[in-house]
Amino acid sequence: MSASREQFGSRLGFILAAAGSAVGIGNLVGFPVGAAKNGGGAFLLMYAIFVFLICLPVMMAEMSVGRKTHKDPLGAYSTLSSGAGHWKLAGWLSIITPFMIAVFYLVITVWLFGYLFQSATGNLTYLADPNTFGEFVNAPWIFVYMVAVLAVVYLILQGGVKQGIEKAAKLLMPTLFVMLIILVVFVLTQDNAMEGVKFYLVPDISKIDAAVVNGALSQAFFSLSLGMGIMITYGSYISDQDDVPGSAKLVALTDTAVAFIAGLMILPAIFSFNPATNPDELSESSVGMIFTFLPKIFLALQATIGYVGASFVASFFFLLVFFAAITSLVSIFEVPVAAYMDERKVSRKKALVVLGIMLVVMASLAALSFGISPMLTEFVSYAGQSKSLFDVIYDVFYDTVLPLNGLLICIFVIYRWKKANFNAELDKGSPKYRGSWFEKYVDFSVGTFIPLILLVIFVNTVALKYFGTALIG
Repeated sequence: MSASREQFGSRLGFILAAAGSAVGIGNLVGFPVGAAKNGGGAFLLMYAIFVFLICLPVMMAEMSVGRKTHKDPLGAYSTLSSGAGHWKLAGWLSIITPFMIAVFYLVITVWLFGYLFQSATGNLTYLADPNTFGEFVNAPWIFVYMVAVLAVVYLILQGGVKQGIEKAAKLLMPTLFVMLIILVVFVLTQDNAMEGVKFYLVPDISKIDAAVVNGALSQAFFSLSLGMGIMITYGSYISDQDDVPGSAKLVALTDTAVAFIAGLMILPAIFSFNPATNPDELSESSVGMIFTFLPKIFLALQATIGYVGASFVASFFFLLVFFAAITSLVSIFEVPVAAYMDERKVSRKKALVVLGIMLVVMASLAALSFGISPMLTEFVSYAGQSKSLFDVIYDVFYDTVLPLNGLLICIFVIYRWKKANFNAELDKGSPKYRGSWFEKYVDFSVGTFIPLILLVIFVNTVALKYFGTALIG
């Protein structure tokens, strides 16, 4: 290991940073609504099972590869495969994917910052207008908000691993959790809130089918930031004495807990602030929920706590989601930054500037694809639908490539790096893991049914997204 390689200063810092990458917009909004629309408690149970039986072993595979090599994903694949060309392609895919995900995630984070600003300045009526979101995403000041968001990301990443990412995680993650608990307590004390809790937690077995099972697995895989190269990169920043299996369990547990608790905020809030809500009208889209549905719910709250109170609650919510988005965006963008530093032997400052310019250009093009630029708005067509540049980036790099990257890491650690080396790396710093039933399970699952499941998800996603035919569901 290079003596100059950055490292996290503590195990807590690593866990909070990794959890920060996992806890994002989908956890706070998409997961609760997806659970409510797809079987409630049954969905929650399937999600938890998938997190710990399928996603946790994949996370451990990524962390172990990073820790063994102390390199970025490209360097890690290259080192452990002795420079095999086809595995370097897998490494490149693990670098390009997070960069492109950072593009659309930056756009959404900019929207969040704009809505936070508008709600904090008392413009809740404006945000609740059905026409606002369409106007907002095409307004010129969206690029002013982008500058502000980029400044926050730059300030965190320029501090490096210990003074930037770890310090921000230790501040933002506990703050996010406290804010979430405060909002949950507030919501659960409102009239009719228990109806939302019932809708969220009581299983509706009749809704369980193959599509719901696939949805729960996909949500679990995506919510833990797997397939993005984040866990490989963060794994490269921990020492050989750290307990990888134990840390991975805590990250998975934290992510699941936040998603679950968020459900105790979103659904009861909807049922309490607007008792006439039809559950079938809830959008499974996080974007639709945050920017079009929830502002109307917050505005309805003024009948009980006044306009100022409703604006405060809305601002508090948007600040919560903004914090979650920032922690994820920082983690996502750190992957290409670390790779550029490692492969080109440049300073962090230069890597941030070069990749930052590329990110701004791509994110600006994506932001223009909501109507401002007809060419970017109707960028391409597939599966009988016109797709914008933003849609294409999301469909390709988030929905499609992530399970493919997960499939590749499983095949790599078992059949290229070999089981013995994989297990030996996980045994370091974790004496209780050696010879345990969990070690046997991880060893078996990563080499057998987990790759098969990820392959099915990948093939089904390709068939559905690009050809309009679902193989499952």
